[in-house]
Amino acid sequence: MSGAVTQRFRESEYVTATELLFAVLAGISGVAGSYAVAGYTRQFVVAPIDAQVVRLTPGSIVAFFITNIGEEGHLLHIALSVVLATGLLGGIALLGLRAADRLEESTLGIVLAGILAWGVTAQITKSPGLAVGAAAPVLIFTALGAAPSVEGDHSPARRRVVASAMAFVGVSAGVGQLLSEEPSQSSETPISDEVEGQLEQAESQELDISGDVPGLVSSIGEFYNVDIAEFDPDVPSDDWSMTITGEVGEDVTVTYDELTSRETEHRYVTLRCVGESLNGEKLDNAVWTGTPIKPLLDEADPEGECDCAMLRAEDDYFVQFPVDALEDAFLAWEMNGRPLPQSHGHPVRVLVPGHWGETNVKWLSEIELLDEEMDGYWEQRGWHGTGPVNTVAKLWSTTMLDSGNLELAGHTYAGTRGIERVEVSTDGGSTWQDAELSEPLPGDDVWRQWRYEFEPTGSHDVVVRAVDGEGNLQPEDRSDSFPSGSTGWVRERVNMMDASG
Repeated sequence: MSGAVTQRFRESEYVTATELLFAVLAGISGVAGSYAVAGYTRQFVVAPIDAQVVRLTPGSIVAFFITNIGEEGHLLHIALSVVLATGLLGGIALLGLRAADRLEESTLGIVLAGILAWGVTAQITKSPGLAVGAAAPVLIFTALGAAPSVEGDHSPARRRVVASAMAFVGVSAGVGQLLSEEPSQSSETPISDEVEGQLEQAESQELDISGDVPGLVSSIGEFYNVDIAEFDPDVPSDDWSMTITGEVGEDVTVTYDELTSRETEHRYVTLRCVGESLNGEKLDNAVWTGTPIKPLLDEADPEGECDCAMLRAEDDYFVQFPVDALEDAFLAWEMNGRPLPQSHGHPVRVLVPGHWGETNVKWLSEIELLDEEMDGYWEQRGWHGTGPVNTVAKLWSTTMLDSGNLELAGHTYAGTRGIERVEVSTDGGSTWQDAELSEPLPGDDVWRQWRYEFEPTGSHDVVVRAVDGEGNLQPEDRSDSFPSGSTGWVRERVNMMDASG
């Protein structure tokens, strides 16, 4: 008898192909189950793993992906996080299968896998209830893998289990997608008369451009969106508050209701992403509703020489500003007359005039006044993007008109400096002509449209440049977005036969 037992334990020292298969199925199904109950939120088991991946990725690698791959780079760290989550839950299932094989009572190994999967998922997601979504599939596939009927490469039971796992993943993906869809705000609340008037004013001042160029106010759905992580914080308005701390006479905490009852303004504000390419499309404008920050800072009674402020967010993002830059800053809770969508910082975000979009902190939770400078999130990773935005003139459209003329058009932006004019060359920079500009919208930090029409004679080397409101010509030399935002004149070889019509 002892020899038989010894032989059994020797055989159980090796992981079988069946155990590996069911561990993988358990891992995949566990991730799918978590997605089915949590959706694409921070309670999805992949989310905290992704946050850790982002946090630990060296700044040089982040800069490489932003400048060379762009927005699609986030798919790589999400894919890595999914693999790690699958491996974590699969490893727990394999541990359970090994225990079931070694113990006299296999049920103990199966239960162990379920408890461990639940405990680990609950710990990393901070959501014990939703952790069941990941734990249940792990327990089930551990139990199925421990059943004698699934042994053998051609076992009908084994094939049925694999098919069932794939079906479960497909259904979970559909259910999770439904949970992840952000509710439409199109008819939730009426737009105020003030905002409606500003939207109409922007529309009335748009140039008559034939090509595909955005208007002067971007729709919420088309407004560009970039964050440090893939999973947005979910902060109900009733639970939100923001505290001013640090070198102050007394901490000041304001709730959402208190904030929205303060003096309200509606501002046109344009945002441009520091990581975009020179002629990229991460540049948008909206009408934002909110209140100035300065009165709140004054209420905190800053002490001593408070030269800097660190702004912190619910997603663990943080940005350092000179206090002077916050003099005209703004706390916004509406966008184009609608409550801020979750992806744009609901319930409250910061808008700092003339600064790169990444410094306009979403999901604001704290403003800490400092007596010395500290590096923010992107400075720690080698970026210098908290300064004023670079002047740019974008060439977004080349359109052949019915008249036979070629229309060039785009947007131009220089932060709070404003735009004085846009100049266009169709001969590589030898001669220049002024483009038509849209009338400036009210505000200190707003883009403008430009348009230029000419009679083409074949191929043209088109160059576009802007002069800001202070009379400064946009620098000609090109640079990549890292570390201080892209610069240079936009150049494009335009062939009249290739232009859209």
